[in-house]
Amino acid sequence: MVSVVRSVADTLADAANPERWLAQLSSSLTDADREMLARAFAEARELYADRRLPATGEDMFSHAVSAAAIVADLNLLPDAIVATLLFCVPDILPDWAAWMDQHFNPTVTMLVDGASRVRRLTELAHIDHLDTPEERARQAETMRKMLLAMVADIRVVLIKLAWRTQTMHYLVHCDEPVRRRIALETMDVFAPLANRLGVWQIKWELEDLGFRHQDPENYKKIARLLDERRLERIDYIERVLETLRDELKKAGIHGDVAGRPKHIYSIWRKMRKKSLDFNELYDIRAVRVLVDTVQDCYTVLGLIHSMWQPIPGEFDDYISHPKANDYRSLHTAVIGPDDRGIEVQIRTFEMHEHAEFGVAAHWRYKEGGKGDAQYEEKISWLRQLLDWREEISDRSGLADAFKTELFADTIYVLTPAGRVLALPTGATPIDFAYAVHSNVGDRCRGAKVDGQIVPLSTPLANGQRVEILTAKEGGPSVNWLHEGWVKSHRAIAKIRQYIRLQNADVVRETGRQLFEKELARHAHARPNLAALAEKLGFEKLDELYAALGHGELTLRLVSQALESFAPPAPPREVAPEDLVKASKGGHDAGGILIEGVDNLMTVLAGCCKPAPPDPVMGFVTKGRGISIHRAGCQTLKRLSEAAPERLIAADWGEQKNSIFPIDIEVLAQDRHGLLRDISDVLSREKLNVIGVHTQSRDLRARMLFTVEVRQVSEISRVLSHVMDVQGVIEARRR
Repeated sequence: MVSVVRSVADTLADAANPERWLAQLSSSLTDADREMLARAFAEARELYADRRLPATGEDMFSHAVSAAAIVADLNLLPDAIVATLLFCVPDILPDWAAWMDQHFNPTVTMLVDGASRVRRLTELAHIDHLDTPEERARQAETMRKMLLAMVADIRVVLIKLAWRTQTMHYLVHCDEPVRRRIALETMDVFAPLANRLGVWQIKWELEDLGFRHQDPENYKKIARLLDERRLERIDYIERVLETLRDELKKAGIHGDVAGRPKHIYSIWRKMRKKSLDFNELYDIRAVRVLVDTVQDCYTVLGLIHSMWQPIPGEFDDYISHPKANDYRSLHTAVIGPDDRGIEVQIRTFEMHEHAEFGVAAHWRYKEGGKGDAQYEEKISWLRQLLDWREEISDRSGLADAFKTELFADTIYVLTPAGRVLALPTGATPIDFAYAVHSNVGDRCRGAKVDGQIVPLSTPLANGQRVEILTAKEGGPSVNWLHEGWVKSHRAIAKIRQYIRLQNADVVRETGRQLFEKELARHAHARPNLAALAEKLGFEKLDELYAALGHGELTLRLVSQALESFAPPAPPREVAPEDLVKASKGGHDAGGILIEGVDNLMTVLAGCCKPAPPDPVMGFVTKGRGISIHRAGCQTLKRLSEAAPERLIAADWGEQKNSIFPIDIEVLAQDRHGLLRDISDVLSREKLNVIGVHTQSRDLRARMLFTVEVRQVSEISRVLSHVMDVQGVIEARRR
């Protein structure tokens, strides 16, 4: 997995000298990369001059350089190092994004934006106000998932981990309350997150430093017992590894050897968990050998036991007897060079892959708790991605690989108190209210998102802060379900439960009203109601009403059932809408009957847009035949007053597949999404909209829709449904 040597960060001596700092970075950097890093270094030094971080008081520039050195050791490409240096620019420059694009590139801007949002979010989300360890553990788990869900590039999380690591190094200069608060959050949220991603060096540092500030007495006690500095322990392990590599080469065994000194926090944790004394621990120094076959595992075991003395009782064969999660490996402990105990694990590459990425994954074993198979699969993919990054030679391909949408199926939002809640994608303030408490959901009447009042139907997004506005009494509306405003299973169940507990007669009456309203929308259908109820799975109509009132039956299903009882619609063909021929005596199959006149051209007037069965009159024009107006048309009235001799009686003939344009006028309170909601109604009614004109003034909207119909009677149910749209004051045919 991800192994961090920390060569740059450990040897960083002079943060003020860019040449010395850049010289310690990888020699693989291109000239362009070096120039970009030098420019970022210079800009950060100028922008951060005399500024300190508000949480700890650390010098901002020194912190940024040290964190960037940690990121450099993670091999995350130069863009990530630059973004780490410029982490705090959004707090300093008002138009920071434009400045960033001008001086660097869009990837750096994206990483800085993501890191800045993560930082602000972690400042809002808290765990220190929770009383019990169980509550803190749940909140910390949700925060970890939130951090992964809200970033488009996994490097943002790693940049945050680097900044937190540097903060932990600086905590020794802070007051005790600050040290304990930040150390608690680090141990609960960030160290486990580094563990899950397999960034071992950062994980170990965060745990040791967190332990140091939370329990300084035990930390110092174990540090004294170790009696070795960290670099000395690393040097010892390297000598052991070299010896093992030579022995494997002599034996002709292909393998990979790695090792690490156990860090202080893990030693203390194991002592406490197994009630062991320090002298009873043999895995303070640990080595892992990976080989090709099971036979090679046992051969290597024999080599190690012949080189160093085995410690009795410290051998476990998990290959012959795997653990319950199918973990397989050989474990032994030996007295190595300088009479120091060493733990050795031996397994095949396949066994190691399963241990790191399969159900035996190390992070779940260490953390314990209830598993989530789908979530763990996503974590496994991220771990593999970070493990492969050094093997990907294509730099652009590596940058693309860092982008992730693995956690896009869930959003994470905050309460005003800083509690993080997980909701399904598309969730609304109603879902949020029920996630807080069922009583809050029942009395929900409005919501604020990031301080702004929004409709209850508003989809929420990652990282938003939501406040619910409640009534003193009352309950949820069944329309929340029918309008599709609720996405979470919990909220849906709670709303149905509340409605079910209400008076059965009231619920049934609510359902009956909803049904009759839907029936009016389908005036062309003439269903047998008993047959309709049976079609929807109910023996009686009252049961159908009750299911509608409870929200268990949706209006969409009722609408589909009603449509099945509608007579088949004639095939729709486009016919001329403004020009038809007339015939005498009503025998024309296609349009307008003009009394006493044969074969005259007729034109439907655009001023009033007549359509069957409107009463109509004709007016003889000069050169355009006869224009057909509605009987009450004001334009026709003016024309007939000026030339009454041109007025002529007319009527509708037999209509076959003709369509007519008519105008619908809507007056409403203006709001975001109003036009979309009305258009959805017209679309559901299968009306072809050929023209739209809207005007908004003083928070009032006036909209004019031109639609095509065969009969005016089709409009009545459409207008009724438009009136149901939120904010609509009046809807009429113009």
